[in-house]
Amino acid sequence: MQSLRLGIDLDGVVADFNTGWIDRYNMERGTNLTADLVTHWDIIPSLTDFEHMGQFWRWASDLDGVTLFRHLETFPGAVDALWTLAKAGHEIVIVTTKPGWAVPDTYAWIADHRLPTREVHITGRKWLVDCDVYLDDAPGNLRAFVEHRPEATTCRFVRPWNYPIEGTIDIEGWDHFVEEMTISDTAS
Repeated sequence: MQSLRLGIDLDGVVADFNTGWIDRYNMERGTNLTADLVTHWDIIPSLTDFEHMGQFWRWASDLDGVTLFRHLETFPGAVDALWTLAKAGHEIVIVTTKPGWAVPDTYAWIADHRLPTREVHITGRKWLVDCDVYLDDAPGNLRAFVEHRPEATTCRFVRPWNYPIEGTIDIEGWDHFVEEMTISDTAS
């Protein structure tokens, strides 16, 4: 079996960012938004009273002394799938983008959820982190992996806010990703 370096994104892939901000926003503002309303990237200003994403990020940076990123829930099956892949010998490399103010809460979140990783990269230029496989949901990141890391396998975690990108493999859920990595093992 070949050990692969799996570059795993957090928000929208492991962490349920949209449910997290929507639940907090609804609680504070008395609204009834639902996560299924997030149908494209940067839709937040059109769903909320924030005029632009800068206002949203200022709000998200201090929610009772912690950032929005501190208390996000995981998607069902995400942590178990990461452990399955780690136990199969793959290296789980967290490759995420965060504002500087969210870095301490991101490390705490990873520890709280006991993600099986020894390597975390918080960067806006994810393609600089050398991995065999990348799993992400952001269209810009997916295009960058395809362009800058053509030798790697780039997987798009299919979400309502993204769209197919040439050169990526569509992943429908965590079971599907584990299955794809198992196929990769037997093919090598």
